[in-house]
Amino acid sequence: MQYNFDEIIDRRNTGSVKWHYFDDTIPLWVADMDFKAAKPILKAIEQVTQHGILGYTKPTAALYDSIIQWHSSRYGLLLDKQNILFSPGVVPSLALMMNVFTEVGDAVLVNDPIYTPFMTKVEQNGRTLVTSLLKEVDGKYQLDLADIEAKIIEHKVKLYLLCNPHNPGGRVWTTDEIEALLVLCKKHDVAVVSDEIHQDLTLSGHTFTPFLKLAEAAGYAHNVVSLTSMTKTFNVAGIKGSMIFAKDDALIKKISQRQQLNDEYELNLFAYTVMQSAYENGGEWLAQVLAYIENNIEITLDFLARHLPDIKVMRPEASYLIWLDCSAYAQDDQALYDKLRAAKVELNAGIRYGSEGHLKMRINVACPEALLREGLNRVYAAFSGGFKPKLSL
Repeated sequence: MQYNFDEIIDRRNTGSVKWHYFDDTIPLWVADMDFKAAKPILKAIEQVTQHGILGYTKPTAALYDSIIQWHSSRYGLLLDKQNILFSPGVVPSLALMMNVFTEVGDAVLVNDPIYTPFMTKVEQNGRTLVTSLLKEVDGKYQLDLADIEAKIIEHKVKLYLLCNPHNPGGRVWTTDEIEALLVLCKKHDVAVVSDEIHQDLTLSGHTFTPFLKLAEAAGYAHNVVSLTSMTKTFNVAGIKGSMIFAKDDALIKKISQRQQLNDEYELNLFAYTVMQSAYENGGEWLAQVLAYIENNIEITLDFLARHLPDIKVMRPEASYLIWLDCSAYAQDDQALYDKLRAAKVELNAGIRYGSEGHLKMRINVACPEALLREGLNRVYAAFSGGFKPKLSL
């Protein structure tokens, strides 16, 4: 089945977070795609509604099997049913892990820059936020292991929140990098929660390694949890649902007990349906959308190199998000954001991802090529003072 990702679908007036505007702004920001979901997923939803009864639902053996098969065949992560818990989303799971691994006041370490909820959930749950800046080397981020260890010792860190693949920098941490981090955390008895929601969006030439797989081999699974979801992979973020993976029985029991306190261990009927359909029949759609995204990444990098060469681009190794250093065009973060909005194009302000995001922006290229090119024209207009024709939607 061949999918048409060039189709422009009007998402205005649908309640879309991404397309909330009352004008012709091109949104290249929040992390969802402007592509229709895979036909098997849409068909599965249709079959549920045609059945007509939308009653209480629990995960089936077939759902568990689909999750187990997907992660085994793609990543060599061997799971059993008892290793899998469900959650409304990765962000709620991050908050849950504060209560699993730490107490109020304990120190939690994250990298900078990082996906914003990593920081906000730490602080909102009364923990002490500790950050370690990523180092930019040869145009990509690296973990500063010496700084991470120093921060762990100084602040008596109890929990490390890892983002792999990294958002917003797009790094897929190598096996060597993860193993080095694992050794360090094991040495200091620091628990690790690895957000791996972008794992399936790993791009050509890169290999994703589940943290839990290495932790189990190192005898540290009792202190490690992985979080993931089908929502980013298959562009179904509006259908809430994610998974928590752990390989230690006592840890699984502790997490489950915490979930029971707030009844946050169940998903809705459509989430279970979409999850199973995606993992059983979504592979063809995913392969095609990744090829389309990779072409859009090349279009973006080529456009910026030719027309805005002073923007420093961090080539992503996963996902459809590209990290841009726009410091040549502004001295103030708000002014930088406002300049782009005035040109009727919206990107994510880098400063929201930590101090390392100063004068940086995150651009989402998961959209039809025509929309992307118009958006890039507006970025050019913002920084050059020029104007480009509007794209009729």
